[in-house]
Amino acid sequence: MEQIIMTALLTLTPHQFSDLTHSLSSDFRLQHHRRCSLLLAPARFTHTLHFLNSLSLHQKTILIARYLLTTLQQLTLIWDIYTETTATTGPGLTRLRDYDAVLLLMLLCEVSQHDPQALETSSTNWIDVLQDYTLNNMFTVSGIGASSGTILSNYIDIATRCWRFLEATGYHMEMEVGTSAAAVVSLPSVNVSGGKNSIVECVICKEEMSEGRDVCQLPCQHMFHWICVLRWLEKTNTCPCCRFQLPSDDVFAEIERLWGILIKKGSRKLWEF
Repeated sequence: MEQIIMTALLTLTPHQFSDLTHSLSSDFRLQHHRRCSLLLAPARFTHTLHFLNSLSLHQKTILIARYLLTTLQQLTLIWDIYTETTATTGPGLTRLRDYDAVLLLMLLCEVSQHDPQALETSSTNWIDVLQDYTLNNMFTVSGIGASSGTILSNYIDIATRCWRFLEATGYHMEMEVGTSAAAVVSLPSVNVSGGKNSIVECVICKEEMSEGRDVCQLPCQHMFHWICVLRWLEKTNTCPCCRFQLPSDDVFAEIERLWGILIKKGSRKLWEF
C-alpha cells in the first residue's frame, strides 16, 4: 500500500503537493486538538471508552473503514470530481461521537504497538497512560512544525494501519452497490445532435438516442437515456459500457473505488519510468 500511495504522490505538481501537505497538516492539528480535549475531560473519555467497548468487532471495523475513507478522500480530492461531494454527504465519519471513538481506538492501537505492556492495567488508568504518551509525542502526532516528508510519512502510516486492520478483520464489500443519490444528481444532461452519422445507441435499451430525447452522460463520456441509466444506477455504481465506478453509499465500495484511482495514477507514473 505504501508504494502505491508514494507512486501516486509522484504525479502531483508542486502546487498540488503543497496544497495536500497543508491540508494534511491542518487535519492532523484538528485531530490532535480533538484527542487532547477528549483526554482532558475524564467524563467524556469514560463515556467514549464505554461506547467503544460496547461496539462489536464488525462495528469497530466500520469505524476504521470510515476513517480510512476520509483519509483517502484527502488525497483523491486532487483527481476525483466526486470526492468533495462524497466527503460531506457520503459514508464517512459524520458524527462527533464516532469521530471521538475512532480517534481513541487509533490511539489505543498506536500506544499498544509502541509499548505492548502499556495498557496491561486497569482501564481506569488508561487515560493517564494516553495523556503521557500524547504529551511525549505532541509534536509528532499533531503535525506542528513537521516537515512535508514527516507529514506524508504520518499520513501513509495511518492509512496503512487502517488498511491492515481491515484486512485482519476480513472486511468485504457488497457484490453490487447502487450509486449514491448525490452522484446521480450531479450527472449532466446532454444534447444529441441530429444527422445520420451521429446516431448513438443506448446500450441499456438498445434504442437510438435521437435528438430531443433526455440523455445523460457519465464522467467516462458514455451516454444513455436518463430513464434507462437511472434504473441501472439504482442497482450498481458502474458504467454499463466500461465499468467506470461512480460513488456509492457503501463505505467498503468507496474505499475500493478511491483505491482504484490511486492504483491507476501510480500505474501511469510507473509506465513513464
